[in-house]
Amino acid sequence: MFQEGSNVTHRIGIMGGDGIGPEVVAEGLKVIDALGIEYERIDYDLGGERYLKDGTVLPQEIIDEWRGIDALYAGAVGTPDVPPGLIERGLLLKMRFELDLYINYRPFLGARTDDGGVSHDFVVIRENTEGTYAGEGGLLRANTPHEIATQGSVNTRMGVERCVRYAFDLAMKRSKHVTLVHKTNVLTFSGDLWERTFNEVAAEYPEVETAYNHVDAACIYFVQDPQRYDVIVTDNLFGDILTDLGGAVSGGIGLAPTANLNPNGMSMFEPVHGSAPDIVGTGKANPIAAILSGAMMLDHLGESEAADRIRAACTEPETLTGTTSEIGDAVVARL
Repeated sequence: MFQEGSNVTHRIGIMGGDGIGPEVVAEGLKVIDALGIEYERIDYDLGGERYLKDGTVLPQEIIDEWRGIDALYAGAVGTPDVPPGLIERGLLLKMRFELDLYINYRPFLGARTDDGGVSHDFVVIRENTEGTYAGEGGLLRANTPHEIATQGSVNTRMGVERCVRYAFDLAMKRSKHVTLVHKTNVLTFSGDLWERTFNEVAAEYPEVETAYNHVDAACIYFVQDPQRYDVIVTDNLFGDILTDLGGAVSGGIGLAPTANLNPNGMSMFEPVHGSAPDIVGTGKANPIAAILSGAMMLDHLGESEAADRIRAACTEPETLTGTTSEIGDAVVARL
């Protein structure tokens, strides 16, 4: 599902972010460097700490510059001293919308079973630029007893269809099974658009088996029966919630990588976990999610053999112990 490779040097933006972000990104780059991948490194100082320093969130000139690079490799952003939502909307969501990173791709490399084993892997494809995160809504009579808050969900046929089609294309390369997750019995307008689009696209893929789950049922199945899934496709909000749950049931959110993809352009790769300011500098941060995000970036850049070597080195992550840098060294030793 990623770009074909080339012999040119890749242009990669590096955004270490806040808290443990720079620490885990450094370990990811250590692993990539050990594989001899040639790339031009372009550093960006963005995140909560940068905002506190001079008020910068995400200037338009940096967005324009990102259009000309191949990938952005990022750590978590956000600090307790920055008002909630400012960095999320001003940096992360702005990036997704402006660069049309419309696919959020989150693989789960093995959900834990009751006996301590690991089931097969599955993937969540989350629509990444619409839904409730589009910002439609507002406040009326704020800070009065009659205050009203509205938050709409924006769903377009184009946005839904390209996400669903991506999921079916991916399924054709996997086990040929796609599950739509939504809440069609309550969200009768957006749910209807998603369900009709899903069924119409499915008709073009007769080899692919399909299923539907309400999102609340999917939460139960993620915990009790994750092996029923291969490729899941869902909207922005439901995907955000499900993928955090998926990280928890597959070994912990510290192991969960993610890609924010424009399949035909610059894409961004980051660990799912937060900036964890309470453990900065202690060596307690697990860099596996960042390292696996680096592997996803290499897939996008056409370096699939190197990406596979990283994933193989990260199997049985519970055996990779030690400090942040020691875990990075252990992955390098396994390559």
